[in-house]
Formats: sequence, structure tokens, C-alpha cells
Amino acid sequence: MSQIRQAPYLALEHVPGGTRIDRHQHPGHQLIYVSTGVLVAQTSAGSWVASCDRAIWMPAGTWHEHRAYGSSTIHTFRFDLEDRPPRPDIPAIVAVTALLRELLVALTEPGLPKPEVDRLRAVLRDRLHRTPQEPISLPAPRDPRLARACTIALEHLDKPTPLSALADAAHTTERTLSRLFRTETGMSYPQWRAQARAIHAMILLAQGESVTDTGSLCGWSTTSAFIDSFRRALGQTPGAYRDLAAA
Repeated sequence: MSQIRQAPYLALEHVPGGTRIDRHQHPGHQLIYVSTGVLVAQTSAGSWVASCDRAIWMPAGTWHEHRAYGSSTIHTFRFDLEDRPPRPDIPAIVAVTALLRELLVALTEPGLPKPEVDRLRAVLRDRLHRTPQEPISLPAPRDPRLARACTIALEHLDKPTPLSALADAAHTTERTLSRLFRTETGMSYPQWRAQARAIHAMILLAQGESVTDTGSLCGWSTTSAFIDSFRRALGQTPGAYRDLAAA
């Protein structure tokens, strides 16, 4: 059921893996961070992943729903419309540095005095001015042919699916499907698939899958190839990411 929620300014919640939050929106902007586990937010524009080193910026009025993968600790921060850091008017992934992480965790400590909260929030706003965005998301396809192709590709991430096979299944041409990937997602098909595999790997690792099994389930031919690819995409090894997500 869709609903409008007035989120508290600061909130800390521990949820088991598989927890779903139904479609809703907030009148204010929201920053969503998970210090353990993985949270996937879905909007009409696509899917966005929050993890131990990435937070989701959710602009006011954006309809979205959440699902937690792995036991997750969720930290949420509300910004009034007039108190908004310079973030975009669309959902975005914010890189969480070591300092930003400590701020986010400290702000949601129970019983924190209001003067200390105000000082920490001021530093948080300043750091959000300087924090880069990270393109870890999957844009939602609008064209039904592309939507069908994406669904099939996501169902078979464990093995390469050539664009020609997706085009046949979507009843279109390879050239048309290639164009749709670029115009609707801003990525080529190989880039989109790499992004999808990285996100799926993040989810599996947060759920406790081994590095070897995760690499295999996401279509890497060897564990070493998976480790190298994951490190290039996310800046850390899958083993380190798994340990942080479960810490």
C-alpha cells in the first residue's frame, strides 16, 4: 500500500534479512545508510543500493520501497526542504568515507543531547557538500522490449547472455536493443550487465554467501576474476566487503 510518511529527523533500526518496507514517500529529503547488511531501494527510475560504504539520497516526494538483504542496521536522516544539502533532485548514491560513516553512526546513537546532535548535523551537511556520487544503480527500463531483455538478463546473470539472444527474446533487433540500452540507461549492454552483476554480488555477500559461490552465481569464470572485477568497481575486495557488511 502506498503512503506518505513523516520520517523522524534521525532514526536507527535493526531489521532481519528479507524485511520489506512498502511503497511510500516523505515530505522531506532523506539520506539512507546501512552500517551492516545491504538495502535496495526501488523507485520508478530504477534500483539503488545502500551498503556499508554507500548511502542513498532520496529526494522529497519520491515514491520508493525498500528491501533488506542480510541482517541490516539502517540509519536514516531527514532534511527539511529549506535545510537541504546540495544534492540532486533525483535519487543518487553517495560515497561514504570513513569520516562520513562515523558521523552517520554517531548521529543515531540513542540519547544523544540535542546540542551535540545539532553540531554533528552541521558537520554532516558540510561533508555532503564535498562527498562525490557513486553510479551504483540500475536505471529502470521504460520500453517494454528493453524491460523484457533486462528481466531475462537478470534471471541469467550466472552465464553470459549475448545481446543477440536478448533481442530475439524481446522480438526486436540487436541494433535497436543496443540503442535502447544507451538511451534509457545511459550505458551499453556490457556496462549495464557489469553493474547488475556488481549489485547482485553485493546482495549475496551481505547475505553471507562465500566469495567463491558469489562469483560463480554472478557469472565470473574464476574467483580471481571476480575479486579483480569487484575491487575495480567498488574499491575493495569482495571478502573485505562481506566482512564489513556482516560486522
